Order: sequence, then structure tokens, then C-alpha cells
Amino acid sequence: MTLRRTSIRMLAGVAVLGSVSALVAPVSAAGSHSERVQGGAVVSVEQTADLTAEEVAGELREKIDSSQVRYGVTAYRVTYRTTDSAGAPTTASQLVVLPKNGARHLSTVSWLHGTTVYRKDVASENPKSNDRLAALLFASTGRAVSAPDYVGLGSGEGFHPYGDPRATVAASVDGLRAARTFAHRNGRELKRKVQVSGFSQGGPATMLVGRALQQEGADRYFRLGALAPVGGPYHLSAFEAAAADDKIAKSGIYLAYFVTAWNKMYGLYTSPGDVFRSPYDSKVEGLFDGHHTAGQIVSELPAASKDLFTEDFLNKIRKPDGVLKDKLRPMDNTCDWRPNVPVEIFHGRGDKDVDFSHAAYCAGQLTRNGAARRLTDVGDHDHNGSVRQALPRIVRFFDESTKTG
Repeated sequence: MTLRRTSIRMLAGVAVLGSVSALVAPVSAAGSHSERVQGGAVVSVEQTADLTAEEVAGELREKIDSSQVRYGVTAYRVTYRTTDSAGAPTTASQLVVLPKNGARHLSTVSWLHGTTVYRKDVASENPKSNDRLAALLFASTGRAVSAPDYVGLGSGEGFHPYGDPRATVAASVDGLRAARTFAHRNGRELKRKVQVSGFSQGGPATMLVGRALQQEGADRYFRLGALAPVGGPYHLSAFEAAAADDKIAKSGIYLAYFVTAWNKMYGLYTSPGDVFRSPYDSKVEGLFDGHHTAGQIVSELPAASKDLFTEDFLNKIRKPDGVLKDKLRPMDNTCDWRPNVPVEIFHGRGDKDVDFSHAAYCAGQLTRNGAARRLTDVGDHDHNGSVRQALPRIVRFFDESTKTG
């Protein structure tokens, strides 16, 4: 979990994940009745970038290996209809990027981002974010990219239901539907098989979106093509316990985001004073409103959990019961199934935010289910460095998967 100037791009406990919204196929023709009323209906489109291949390479320079860039790209902020953590209708935004390669039929990547506290620090809004760069890279190799901001971030409505399974998968699957509709309007067609990848929080999200597509009938059109999660906290209860024990940097900030979001959704406490020490109990919830940057939050709150939380509440995180235990259980089992597509798990041994043991935990669950998978150590890199190292490898893995699939 590396704190950057405008975001926390980590996994903060909430590897997000889950289920899905209405099981409705994306429309194949713009303007139909189903498009207007179902998840994935396009609300608005705004072009955000139009780059040559050379300009894409320039954006990636000194951050991500640009040797695989082949085409220019055009990027759009697409707002679409989806559902929130309560299953109620809402809107979300995403970045959709299309390659300028002349192809009518495009392979598709769904890129799922890591923990973000500031609503403008997402791919559709921040041109310098790692998530924008990831989307540009994938599209420059000839793929269409859907990079959802999730509910409550970007230009979407409401608060961000951090880590809620239903809202996360709904936003991701509905984002694919919206991307398909938008591409169709522009004379392009998205192929059925989706290659899914994501970083940190987006690692478990990758596995749950994949399961939703393969096993749960999340969409009538899209099918799972490959899975490539990076640096994810696949054993969430263990991750949160480590945060309670201050075994990760700035544990208190990450744990506070997790706790305040889950309280909104699941009711973890009655009063902030039951959880947070004074004087922080009067300000914590207001700081995680999506309108404060990571820098602003760090300046207001202590970095250590022991200084921010009451000891009684930290003990509940260490040994969860009741609703917290029930809601954590699915997050400990995001890899507990058998994908019938190629899977490669990427992690960096130098990651001090999410320990490498999480990748081994995921690999172990897949193996017990009889799934074929690879576990790739990208080297002695920190959390954010690991995803920059992984992305070119993911492109090669997706290329390989397409040939063998």
C-alpha cells in the first residue's frame, strides 16, 4: 500500500469483489428499450484522449515498458447505469479505450483498479494514474479496454461501497456491457471472451468477476477468456488482522477506510466513539467521503492503528465474529474455484503492503480445485512498482492465452 500524493493505491483490506447485477445481455443495437432500462445502458460519453502510438509510448516512458505499443488509441469517459451495494439503480463511470488499428472485431480487457480514496484519482479522471497507463498499454496492443471506476468514484453517483461484492462486480460487468454498446455505435464489435486483470484490491476483484462470468451467468454475451490478478489481498481477514497489528505501513489509514465503508454497508458499530480514539472519532468518517485526497487524510489521522482505534475494536478485527466474520468469509475465498481458462497470478517479493503469501494462498486454493495456474514473482519491487513490472508480462500472457484458447 503505497500512499501517493492523491491516492491510496493499495488493497486496503478491501479486495473488492463479487456478484452481479441483472442478468441481461448488452444490446447489439443502440437505442433499444433494454439498453435504456438495464445495467450497462450508456448515459453519456466524453472523449478524454486521442493519442498516436508514439504519444502512448511517451506517456508510459520511465514508468512501464512501452516496447509492446503498436497502435494509437482513443479514450473516452463513459457513464453508464449499474447498481449499488443495496442493489438499487445508480450510475458509474469508466474509461473505455479503443485502438486505432482499423480492426472491426476487438478482443477485450477488463482492468480493475486498486484502492482509491479520492474519487477523481481513477482512470477516467486522472491521466497520470497507473490505471490510465494500464488501459493505454492494453489498448495500444490492439485490444478494447473497459476500466471501471466502480460505484461512487469518478463521476458516478453516491458513496463508494468499498469492497462490496455485489456493487463491484455489477460495476465491472455493466461496464463491459456499456463498452460493448459504445463500441457498436462506433462500428466496432467486442469479442465474447474477456481477459480480466486487476491490481491490489483489483486482484480479488479479478477472481470474482471471472467467477461471475464463468459460473454465475453474469452476462449472456461475454465469456471468460483469461485471468491475470496482480498483488492482491486474497486472504482478507489475515490482511485486516495484520493492519490491526500495524504490520503494514500506514495501517491505520487503510483500516479506517475499510471500517468506515463497511460500517455504512453492514453496520459494524453504533457510534464512531466505539471504534476510534478521541479526537479522531469526530472526523474520520467525514474524511473518507471521496472528496479528500490521500494526502489530506494522512495529514489529519495517525498512521498507526494503535493510535487511531480503540484496543477493543482492534481485537474485533483480529478475531472477527458476527456480521464482520460473515462478510469477510467470501473475501477469503475469491480464488476457491476452478477457472476453465488460463490463470497467471503476479506478485512482487518486495511488496511490503501485500505480502507474497497472499499470492501463494490464492494459488493454493486454485490448485486444490484442480485449476491450472502459474504464479509469477515479478521481482524485488514495492507494491506500486510490482504492477508496473507485471503489466508487460500480462500483455504477453494474454497474447499467449488468445493463441491457445
